[in-house]
Amino acid sequence: MNLRWPPGRRGPGGSVPGVTDTSQRVQCRWCRGQSPASATTCERCGAPLDIRNLVSDAGWRQAPQIRDLTEIRWSSSVAQVDGTVVPVVDVELGAGDAVFFEHHVMLWKDEQTAMAVMDTPGGMKQRLLSGMPFVLSVAHGPGRVSFSRDAPGEVVVLPVDPGTEIDAREHAMLVASAGLTYSFEQLQGVKLMLAAGSGMYLDRFAASDAPGLLVLHGFGNVLQRELADGERVQVEPGGFLYKDSSVRMELVTQPFETEGGAPAGGGAQSAKGFASRGMAGLRAAREAMKGSSDKVGGLMSGLQAAVGASTSSSMTLLAFTGPGRVGIQSMFVGFGSG
Repeated sequence: MNLRWPPGRRGPGGSVPGVTDTSQRVQCRWCRGQSPASATTCERCGAPLDIRNLVSDAGWRQAPQIRDLTEIRWSSSVAQVDGTVVPVVDVELGAGDAVFFEHHVMLWKDEQTAMAVMDTPGGMKQRLLSGMPFVLSVAHGPGRVSFSRDAPGEVVVLPVDPGTEIDAREHAMLVASAGLTYSFEQLQGVKLMLAAGSGMYLDRFAASDAPGLLVLHGFGNVLQRELADGERVQVEPGGFLYKDSSVRMELVTQPFETEGGAPAGGGAQSAKGFASRGMAGLRAAREAMKGSSDKVGGLMSGLQAAVGASTSSSMTLLAFTGPGRVGIQSMFVGFGSG
């Protein structure tokens, strides 16, 4: 990755990166929030303001390396991020504040921190069959509660302003402030389900009257790119992490060609490949159904292997069209394995 100063910023010896008015405020290049000019970290997302902004020549921005114990404030609550390999998010909830999350990501809590549950939209049967939680846990302040996903990766803090929405892959949410409205969007088509994993849904988080805070966990490293109006980029489905709701997402098929320009695959060789890989995939599905507690995920993994031969002359990608942000993760996972 080449390091360069993004447009509108000066290099060493020039003005402080992102300063819009050096006597008043400094703008965060990650969340666009405004902080005092003397601040070294963004008040809204915790991103460092006094170091270089890491952007590749292709326009992918590296997720900010939040310094340990940096305070991120919203309403009357404070969150702190600690650790790098398997990061932890500690939240001190103010009176009247609450956060919601999937129950298995909670690491610890104060004894006095009250707990409740929140039903999710779509109904129990629909969510259960898709591998999505049909209830979410809720922690109420005052009190402390801590969260961590048992996998290596990075934590991404995304402030959600009133009137805006963020779409995230299922199970990517680590914790969200209770003021956000939670819903989901169904991804249409069996082909997309097989390409992306066992899931068929995107989680949607919206803020209405007051700003909220969404914390995601990305596997591996997290990168973000801001697409201009009409600009497009194609992403491997397992690498998708989040997007602004203004970004359109669709499934596309990328055909393979030989060096001579003819379509790859086909004929007897494709038939032979379908027979061998298809049977192997179905056997894997059958074995997974026997021994795995994740029967839906096991079945879908086997089915993906079974249909792999049918796409040996092409690959399936997710195409995103701007305007807006797209976030990706470098460790590919199926939609149902987050």
